[in-house]
Amino acid sequence: MTQEIIHDQTSKSNGLSLKSRFMYAAHSFITAFAYHRDGTVNRRLVNLADIRSAASSTPIGGVTSFDHTIGIDPLNKLWFRIFFPANSPSSHSLPVIIYFHGGGFVSFSPATYAYDTFCRKVSGDVGAVVISVNYRLAPEHKWPAQYDDGFDVLKFLDDDEMRAKIECFPANADLGRCFLAGDSAGANLAHHVAVRVGGARFKTVRVRGLISIQPFYGGEERTDSELRTKQWPVLTLSQTDFFWKAFLPNGSDRDHPGSSVFGPKSKDVSGLESFPPTLVVVGGLDLLRDWGMRYYDGLKRSGKKVELVQYSNVGHFFYSAPELPEYKLFVSKIGEFVENQLRLQG
Repeated sequence: MTQEIIHDQTSKSNGLSLKSRFMYAAHSFITAFAYHRDGTVNRRLVNLADIRSAASSTPIGGVTSFDHTIGIDPLNKLWFRIFFPANSPSSHSLPVIIYFHGGGFVSFSPATYAYDTFCRKVSGDVGAVVISVNYRLAPEHKWPAQYDDGFDVLKFLDDDEMRAKIECFPANADLGRCFLAGDSAGANLAHHVAVRVGGARFKTVRVRGLISIQPFYGGEERTDSELRTKQWPVLTLSQTDFFWKAFLPNGSDRDHPGSSVFGPKSKDVSGLESFPPTLVVVGGLDLLRDWGMRYYDGLKRSGKKVELVQYSNVGHFFYSAPELPEYKLFVSKIGEFVENQLRLQG
């Protein structure tokens, strides 16, 4: 069963504020010097371009947040930021959204201002516990380190003794109503974690859905949207080429299964009965649009439940700009998807 929904409620211009334009321009300027052609980065410059927010035990917008470091591997300081509605009654169970941020596998963290703001908004408006994961970054850590980290978070949360070590973990967080979500590279990561979940057994965690936001996929072939999209100030084709070089194993091409999930080298997901119902979100002005559409089509061909939403007049990373009308529409759509899946699955 598939469903396609097209949203075209957009302004005549792209609607970005001067603040958003400045932030995008500053990030692009700094990273132009930080990203090197050989796939290496100047990490100091990358961090300089990353505006961050601290977790807050004092509610902001009705949502509290705190950070927790997982002690699975002493060499890997894997941590996540938890967001939860501050005044939610303990008797009211909350779904859990495990979120993986974007950034081409190279940049950003749950503390990045845009992601802290977005995850806080989703937690408050949807009424959910959001766990935003700080996975390892490329090129210091190449494929599949990020997938390992994502899956390790689920294993950690599924372990009662390990989870009990999390201070202030919401008692009403219902891991039996869990959703995987991610944007851009994080959507890529969420897909591969979902595939791994299909071959694993969990005691408590049950994944009910996957929210794939402007997913970062690719291949040796250039798509029409990659070649023609030039109207949005975030993400360029040269940047995507750099990200793949930084992320994929040395000597790999973009048909690697880490980038081309329905390509000639990818794993067939048609036999994974437990692959979760998926919401795929694309932007009409996003150069990754065609890869997002191919992902949607690939899930349909594989017999998976999948729903498509397109916001025609926005480009990549539109969910970092609260001034856009699509921002509120999208947060509302996440809530609708979560509610519908929980109702349908019981």
